[in-house]
Amino acid sequence: MNNNRTDPPRSSILGRGSYAESLRIGAILRKETVGGALLVAGAVLALIWANSPAADSYFALRDFKIGYEPWHLELSLGAWAADGLLAIFFFLVGLELKREFVAGDLRQFSKSIVPIAAAAGGVVVPAVIYAIINASSPETLRGWAIPTATDIAFAVAVLAIIGSHLPSALRIFLLTLAVVDDLIAISIIAIFYSSDIQVTPLLFALIPLAAYTFLAQKYRRFFGTKPMAAWLILLPLGLAVWALIHASGIHATVAGVLLGFAIPVIRSQASGGPEAGPGLSEIFEHRFRPISAGIAVPVFAFFSAGVAVGGWEGLGSALTDPVAIGIIVALVLGKPIGILGTTWVLTKITKASLDSSFKWIDVLGVSVLAGIGFTVSLLVAELSFGQGSIHDDHAKVGILAASLLAALLASVVLSTRNRQYRIAEAQEAIDSDDDGIPDVYQQDSRP
Repeated sequence: MNNNRTDPPRSSILGRGSYAESLRIGAILRKETVGGALLVAGAVLALIWANSPAADSYFALRDFKIGYEPWHLELSLGAWAADGLLAIFFFLVGLELKREFVAGDLRQFSKSIVPIAAAAGGVVVPAVIYAIINASSPETLRGWAIPTATDIAFAVAVLAIIGSHLPSALRIFLLTLAVVDDLIAISIIAIFYSSDIQVTPLLFALIPLAAYTFLAQKYRRFFGTKPMAAWLILLPLGLAVWALIHASGIHATVAGVLLGFAIPVIRSQASGGPEAGPGLSEIFEHRFRPISAGIAVPVFAFFSAGVAVGGWEGLGSALTDPVAIGIIVALVLGKPIGILGTTWVLTKITKASLDSSFKWIDVLGVSVLAGIGFTVSLLVAELSFGQGSIHDDHAKVGILAASLLAALLASVVLSTRNRQYRIAEAQEAIDSDDDGIPDVYQQDSRP
């Protein structure tokens, strides 16, 4: 009998991925940290203004209409922020998703299954919890999708405030969760929150979308190494797609995702030569992310988060509404249950273990952090109940309360692990052979 036989090592899930992916994710999160601070500032300013003696001026500004009515584009400033500016945000979501599945770590099924399944669990469980709490009210049940989103900008702003040095594996997990979460959210918006679909403008939208896609895919042939030329030509086509989809009755943010999907990720090669500069997806992400994080999302938050609470009595009334209760319970409890539970089940099914750089308490902290819904949740609340309605106001109170509570709870959990995170961060920086790639990213390839 061979007593020296050992069981094969268990595979790990939620690994740190490639070094290039880790650097890219780190750069994105640093930019989102600034955007998160502006997002919170915009929301706080809106709340203060909407509950001040000058509240009427805030709502007058939000409801001020501008645009060209014959094209169905005479919208309030609040609607322009929700339909127009958030399309830029979802354009980046489309770019990020396509990059992950074409050139990122998610192109490998073994690495993509866990974050995708966890994101799905983090959508389904909150939706079910909200539906159960509001089951007796068909009117409020329409808001079931409000607590399904994760706001990555708000989340990384919290991480910056508490000074958490998450290991790269957890940073990748958090961003992937948020991006897949946004894809699910925009799918829900397109399917469940579109009304009175007009077929004619929808069909017409296919023409500029096809031209946009063709030129984007062949941009080096037409524009050479001058991405600005591509930007100037593709932008009008993108605006045409957005306007026609808006006129069709489908929420215009869907156009952002479609346009993002159309942009090529893989770098085109010069004829007979090496790769000629960055791909168009990388160029557009570099140009549009500051606009999204620094302008689009904060301005939307400013116009969307302003709700007149009505003092302590009004706050109490809002927080006892099943809409707000459902949102708070779904985001604060449902999100971590769905994400952590799904991840745990997958480890049992696949007999895999967590990456050695973190523990289950860390997954719990990230899962609680994902309960910060905010931006997309505010959008879905308006689509569910109509801006300015009593249920919309109560939903916004619930979103704000849940996001704050999730941020505080996540801060408590993750702060207790900061010492371990700093150790992991130091280990990830060791490059003993001075080849420019830290040793931990090369261990899996060593014999």
